[in-house]
Amino acid sequence: MIKDYLPISRKDMEERGWDGVDFVYVIGDAYVDHPSFGHAIISRVLEDNGYRVGIISQPDWKDKNSINVFGRPRLGFLISAGNMDSMVNHYTVSKKRRHNDSYTPGGVYGKRPDYATVVYGNLIRQTYKDVPVIIGGIEASLRRMAHYDYWSDSVKRSVLLDSGADLLLYGMGERSIVQVADALNAGVAVKDLTYIPGTVYKAKDLEGAEDALILPDFDTIRTDKKAYAKSFYIQYTNTDPFSGKRLAEPYSDHLYVIQNPASKPLSTSEMDRVYGLNYMRNYHPSYEAAGGVPAIEEVKFSLVSNRGCFGGCSFCALTFHQGRIIQVRSHESLIHEATEMTWDPDFKGYIHDVGGPTANFRHPSCEKQMTKGVCPTKQCLWPKPCKNLNADHSDYLELLRKLRDIPKVKKVFIRSGIRFDYLLADKDQTFLKELCAYHVSGQLKVAPEHVADPVLNRMGKPSNSVYRKFVRAYKETNEKLGKKQYLVPYLMSSHPGSTLKEAVTLAEYLRDLGYMPEQVQDFYPTPATLSTCMYYTGLDPRTMEKVYVPKDPHEKAMQRALIQYRNPKNYALVREALVKAHREDLIGFDKHCLIRPRKGERVPEAAGKGKEHNKKKKTIRNVHKKIKK
Repeated sequence: MIKDYLPISRKDMEERGWDGVDFVYVIGDAYVDHPSFGHAIISRVLEDNGYRVGIISQPDWKDKNSINVFGRPRLGFLISAGNMDSMVNHYTVSKKRRHNDSYTPGGVYGKRPDYATVVYGNLIRQTYKDVPVIIGGIEASLRRMAHYDYWSDSVKRSVLLDSGADLLLYGMGERSIVQVADALNAGVAVKDLTYIPGTVYKAKDLEGAEDALILPDFDTIRTDKKAYAKSFYIQYTNTDPFSGKRLAEPYSDHLYVIQNPASKPLSTSEMDRVYGLNYMRNYHPSYEAAGGVPAIEEVKFSLVSNRGCFGGCSFCALTFHQGRIIQVRSHESLIHEATEMTWDPDFKGYIHDVGGPTANFRHPSCEKQMTKGVCPTKQCLWPKPCKNLNADHSDYLELLRKLRDIPKVKKVFIRSGIRFDYLLADKDQTFLKELCAYHVSGQLKVAPEHVADPVLNRMGKPSNSVYRKFVRAYKETNEKLGKKQYLVPYLMSSHPGSTLKEAVTLAEYLRDLGYMPEQVQDFYPTPATLSTCMYYTGLDPRTMEKVYVPKDPHEKAMQRALIQYRNPKNYALVREALVKAHREDLIGFDKHCLIRPRKGERVPEAAGKGKEHNKKKKTIRNVHKKIKK
C-alpha cells in the first residue's frame, strides 16, 4: 500500500497506476489526512479494504465540471460537508457572516456553499444521474430526519431528500461505509441497500420496515410544535445501537425516510486499527503556499483516546452522532502514536491533549451497556449520578503515566472537557491530584455553563452545588501541591430556561469570583439537540413542560452583557437588565454592586443597598405597621 496522500487530481491518480477510482469523495473542508478529520478516516478505511478513493476538496459549486476531476467513479460519490455543519461554519449565533474558516487553506472564508451537503449532491446529479450518491459527516448525520433549521427559522425535510442522494450514513460511519462499499462492489443496487445499520434510506412503502416506529408526518411537524417535540424525543430515545428501534418518517406522495438502528460501537482492537492506518497526519502539501490549514494546529500533537459521551448535555449533538457508549483505544495504540509524534521536526515536547468528547471517560458508564445499550429515557449523570455508574479513573491514570514517561515528552496536557461531576463520583481522588500536578498549565478549562439551577436543569447539567464542591476540591488540591492554578469556566447565555433573573444570578457569581470572561457564548440552536428543540417549540421534549426561551435579540444582548458587566461598552444594557429584573440593588457604590450610577443619573431607591439591607428595611417597615395597628 502506497504511503502517500490519496489522489486529488487525475495526474495523482495516474501516477499510482490507476485508470479510475471506485469512489470520488467530495468534501467541504481542505484535505487534511489526519484522524481528527472525518474524511481522512472514511477514505483510509475504504483504502484499507481495497477500494480506490479520489478526493475532491472544496469544489467550485457554481461549475458543474468541478466534480469531473476523476470522471465517473466505478461505485459511487461520497459527500461530506466537513468537520462542521456548513451553516455553523459560516455564521455566528447572531447570523452574521464569519470572516475566516479554519478548515480552508489560509483560513480563507467562502470556499464552501451554505447547506453544502445539499448543494454538492445536486451538483453531482446535474452530470451523473444514475451513479450512487452517499452522504455522511456531521451535517448529514444531524439533519438525517426532518429538523428545525435555525438559519431559515423553519423545519426542513431530511437532507437525504433535498440533496438528491440515494443513501445517508449517520454516526461515525466506519462499519457502514465498508458494508455499503462491499454491497455495491458485489453488484447490489443502491436502492436495495435498506438493511445496513447506521444508514437512512428513502422508500415508497414500508416493505422490509414493518417493525418501524412511525413518526408524525412532515406536514404535521412543520406546523405543529408539540408534534415536532414528540417526534424529536422519539428519535432521541432511539439512538442506541442495542435498544434503538427503526424509525420511519412519512412525507407526502407516499414517501418515507427510514432510519435503521445505529451501527454497533467499535471494539478496542477495531478502534486501534482505524487510528493506526496510513495517515500522513498533515494537510495536503498543495496548501503550503496558502499558509496551510489552521485547523491542524490544535490536533496535530493531540491524541484521540475515546469517542462517544454519556454526559448527555442538552445543547450537545453527540447523542445523535457518536452516541452515548464509550469506545476507546488501547494504551499500546496511543503510546505508539505518541512516540511517532516525538520524531516530527515540529514537535516541541508537548502533547496537547489526550481525550475525546469528554477526556475522563475511558469505559462505558455501566457494565450492561455493551450488551443491552444505554437507558433510553434516563441519563447516567443527570440529575444525579446513576447508582450503577462505574466512576473509575484508574485506566486513564495509567495511560497518562505511560505517556509522561515517553522520551522527548516534556508535558502531557488535557484540553478536552473534564466532567467534574464524574470526577467527584470517583471515591479515589488520585486523578484530581495527578491532573493538578502534571496535566494543567496554570489554568484548567471546565464547563459548568451556568450557575442557576433552573437553567442547569434544562441543560442536563449537574446542580451548581456540585460545581462549587469541585471548585473547593480543585483549590485544596493545588494548595497541597503548592501550585497556583486557576479554573476558567465556560459559560453560556440565553439558553432556554434563562430569564433575566438567572442571567443576573450568573453575573453575581462572576462578581464574587472576580472574573470576567473575554468571550461569551450565546446559546446556538444547532440541529439535533434537545436544547434546539426547546428553543423552537418552547417545550422540554422530555416532559413536555413549557420552557421560557429568550429569543428577542435585545434581551439576548442584555443577558450577554451581564456576563461582561465590567466592560464599559455594556453599561447601558447592564443597567436596563438590572432595572427590568428589579435588581436595582446592584446599581451603586457598595462592593456587591455590579455597576455604579453615572453622573447625573437618578439613583433608584433600592440602589446600592443590597439584598440584606432591603430585607432588613422591609422587616422594620412591617414592625412599624404592627405597632401602629
